[in-house]
Amino acid sequence: MHPTACSAFVPGERFDIPATGVGVLAGKTFAVKDLIDVEGRRTGGGNPVWRAAASYARRHADVVRLLLAAGARCIGKTVTDELAFSLEGANAHYGTPVNPRNPDWLPGGSSSGSAVAVATGQCDFSIGTDTGGSVRVPAAFCGVFGFRPSHGRAPIDGVLPFAPSYDTVGWFARDARLLRDIGEVLLPAAKAPAIRRVRLVDDALDQVDNIVANDMAEAASAIATDDPVKLFQEFSLVELSTAYQIVQGYEINRSLGPRIADIRPDFGMSIKARFEGVGRIGKGEYREALGIRQAFARRLVQLCLADTALIMPVSPVASLNHDETEEKLGEFYGRALGLNAVAGHSGAPQVQLGAGFGGRSIACSLLGSPGADRSLLDLAERLSRQGWTHHA
Repeated sequence: MHPTACSAFVPGERFDIPATGVGVLAGKTFAVKDLIDVEGRRTGGGNPVWRAAASYARRHADVVRLLLAAGARCIGKTVTDELAFSLEGANAHYGTPVNPRNPDWLPGGSSSGSAVAVATGQCDFSIGTDTGGSVRVPAAFCGVFGFRPSHGRAPIDGVLPFAPSYDTVGWFARDARLLRDIGEVLLPAAKAPAIRRVRLVDDALDQVDNIVANDMAEAASAIATDDPVKLFQEFSLVELSTAYQIVQGYEINRSLGPRIADIRPDFGMSIKARFEGVGRIGKGEYREALGIRQAFARRLVQLCLADTALIMPVSPVASLNHDETEEKLGEFYGRALGLNAVAGHSGAPQVQLGAGFGGRSIACSLLGSPGADRSLLDLAERLSRQGWTHHA
């Protein structure tokens, strides 16, 4: 086991809050990422200094309240990368939650503890947040189901803001049926057509390692119904990634910058550098990136209609080791942020399918059109019932 490996849960944050009602989640247990308010507890954001400076939450975040009312029990808070500013899953203060697929692999972040708690069976489901891939990447690395809803669909009151125009609450489960049941509780009722067309984003395969490309091609051979599409011709992956980092960084500085300057958290080295960097993004640079984002969102809606889901990866690699070089991590971020920005820029939902625990394979994700959340979860469950999604 890696020497900095740790539990999925924040030290001292195991508790048991009983359900307040009976519903579709009766008898289930869940944990929440340490960016989400739980009444009577501090929201620590993955950083001890931040936690010490925080007030005790006066009420549950809306997402916690709804889940308790639907019959689930909350059993603790999970480790997050500091203030969610990472896709790796490491934390300089609490360590790195152990990836059960392989302890030498990073679990992915920033919802690292939430993914690991589910993957190891410590709870039935968990809640994370996803701004630039923070549910989708750890779900892929840990081999569980993960869902990022359309922007603004799931309640986010009582959640520490990061980059608000991208921020979502997402969730993890070991099976697609439970993933859908959580959606029944957290998503508004919507009349959306069933998803009947599934298409591969074939030029995404040029952006990822061979093992990931092969897994996406395998998925397409099994579930695609229509010809592939090309998504990165008018907007390159580099362009999407850069625009995302600029818009995200500008918003992070506005939402967290004053508080960081006030309490001066002792960040880990890489996280500290990232927060210092966002303060240098100018308004003109932000507006230019915002224009790219808006133009891409219009293009995505043209390609991904309401009855369509797109097969594409959320990570360019099937795994990352604890001892990856800075060069390898930088390459990972450049591609991963671009892939995940497809949903982020357009506000679209995306579901990461669960993978088998054998080998190094990584299951595919399915991207839907904005607002097609329930239809996308239905599709994931349908594929799961057909026995396709758990492959080795």
